[in-house]
Amino acid sequence: MTGGALIVGAGQAGVQLAVSLRDNGYDRPITLVGAEARTPYQRPPLSKAFLAGAAGAAGAAGAAGAASLELRTAAFYDAHRITVWPAERVTKLHLSSGPRGSGVVLTDHGCTMVFDRLALTVGARPRRIDVPGADLDGVCYLRTADDSDRLRAHLAVASDVVVIGGGFIGLEVASVARSQGRTVTVVDVADRLMSRAVAPVVSEFYRQAHVRRGTAVRLSTGVAAIEGVGDHVTGVLLDDGTRLPADVVLVGVGVVPRTELAEQLGLECVGGIVVDELARTSEPSVVAAGDCTVMPNPLTGEGRIRLESAPNAISQARMAAATLMGAPAPAPEVPWFWSDQYDLKLQIAGVADGYDRYEVDGDPDAERFSVRYFRGGRLLAVNAVNSARDYLVVRKELSDHRRLA
Repeated sequence: MTGGALIVGAGQAGVQLAVSLRDNGYDRPITLVGAEARTPYQRPPLSKAFLAGAAGAAGAAGAAGAASLELRTAAFYDAHRITVWPAERVTKLHLSSGPRGSGVVLTDHGCTMVFDRLALTVGARPRRIDVPGADLDGVCYLRTADDSDRLRAHLAVASDVVVIGGGFIGLEVASVARSQGRTVTVVDVADRLMSRAVAPVVSEFYRQAHVRRGTAVRLSTGVAAIEGVGDHVTGVLLDDGTRLPADVVLVGVGVVPRTELAEQLGLECVGGIVVDELARTSEPSVVAAGDCTVMPNPLTGEGRIRLESAPNAISQARMAAATLMGAPAPAPEVPWFWSDQYDLKLQIAGVADGYDRYEVDGDPDAERFSVRYFRGGRLLAVNAVNSARDYLVVRKELSDHRRLA
């Protein structure tokens, strides 16, 4: 590659950024480099339908299911003159002393590429646990399609499953495993489920909902070790001395933003690559988008938050493309997210950080309700469980307020 736009990271944000560059009239070469051997694909189904074997036209995982996850077809990339370069990891980045934003990269296979514009959409990696036995066969993490394939294969022959981490990924995997008839225990060091994202009333609802469906939930409990026979996991030792049998252990304790390349360039990184509301890094000619970034709250402009969601990756990538082109910034979008656990659909709009009050509408016992979050009388967000109408009403209200602000 000589010249043009280089996008490092071939996930949702990277693909959207490439597409948006073309939509904004960019006519130079666009190269999308990704470390995974697969062409760019969706990640949200990996802990939901894809893991359960319900993704793809064939109704199963494997090659047909994986193909169904692709974000765009090869024909689309060809038609839009977007070069996708999988199985290539960028190891070194250097900005030139020439035109701002230009530079050169080196990959792990020794390839050199010169670029005129640079975008970092490098995502995040699963946070690892550091306990004895963490490297045993059967201990799984979930971030990539390969991870989901591996976890599915383990679940197919498992009897006992332990999920370490009571966040969205852990609870979605727990619901899939329990729906397949496995004995499932969720363990979390926090005192409630999804504690970083929802109010206590929602946490308690999900705890009860999982327990009603046969999943055991152990809160305020740490893991002392993962035990095994030979090289395969057989159980989990908790810090209170309890031993849980386990053929499979899923670790879902969050992610760590990939900031190594940004740090090579001397960009500001604090809990992620720091960007402004226009997706500019501390070097304004370089943009970043997706799970690797921390950004101002898109509704209030305050603070720095990291939004781990496909919708945010898409929104931020559109903003980054406009910034690279010097085009008018698109209107900020209300952050939104969803989680499927059993027959429960949780839909979130807005950002509840800093709320001082919440109101519950509907009946949690009927498994249909919503929670609206406020700060100083201002509506911040909604969590809606099997209540799409409440979700849509609040999302629209937040969007209208944002446009008027």
